[in-house]
Amino acid sequence: MTVETVGVGHSVNSGLGHASGLHRIRAAHAWLDVAVVVAVLVSTNLIAHFTTPWASIATVPISAVILVALTRRRGLGWAELGLSPRHWRKGSLYALASVGLVLAVVGIGIALPLTRQFFMADRYATISGALIASMIVIPLQTVIPEELAFRGVLQGTLSRVSGARGVFAAGSLMFGLWHIASSLGLTTSNRGLTGILGGGFVGQVLGIAGAVAATAAAGFVFTWLRRRSGSLLAPIALHWSLNGIGALAAALVWHASLG
Repeated sequence: MTVETVGVGHSVNSGLGHASGLHRIRAAHAWLDVAVVVAVLVSTNLIAHFTTPWASIATVPISAVILVALTRRRGLGWAELGLSPRHWRKGSLYALASVGLVLAVVGIGIALPLTRQFFMADRYATISGALIASMIVIPLQTVIPEELAFRGVLQGTLSRVSGARGVFAAGSLMFGLWHIASSLGLTTSNRGLTGILGGGFVGQVLGIAGAVAATAAAGFVFTWLRRRSGSLLAPIALHWSLNGIGALAAALVWHASLG
């Protein structure tokens, strides 16, 4: 009887040890996935901003597609990526609400003289240029690829190794740091920011720090929308609204100032 009991105990302990070993292996693989995603994002950002003009156009969309394909092969499901059809309806409702809110805020912003100057960005000085940017360039080159990469792939992989707080903190920080390179000339191209921060080195540093903080905060909201709706549709809609509607508003303000 004693021998049998010892045998059963040994079997249970072996089973627990085997399960624990498998858990550690899966955790290591999950962390490896996160590390690979972060490495690809960093490389993508550097290539897109510090190589050729063609690379700046194509690198981010191509990397986003590669990341989705790679993590799908690693076992990430469509729901983990925010791409499951089951969440399209809820995602659409949050998307419509997000667009409506941004329209209201931007409308108030360009109506008030105090905030109108912040919409005067040189690159959106024409209506036609702003339309092309908001309807083609921004969605295809920026919004959709970034949401696939950050709220899809990065959030999906982070969710396998961390709780909600870790996902929100790491995802938001990464999204803020992602915008350092694109913010290098921010204070020289925006009249409102130049007037407040100045156009010198200190102004440039303050502009970059402000852009990182603002985009990290935006990333937090995008992450919340993705988590709340279960779909990428909501953060894509809000992200496009902030960039696309902002571009159209900038063109309208420039046009009105010239008239």
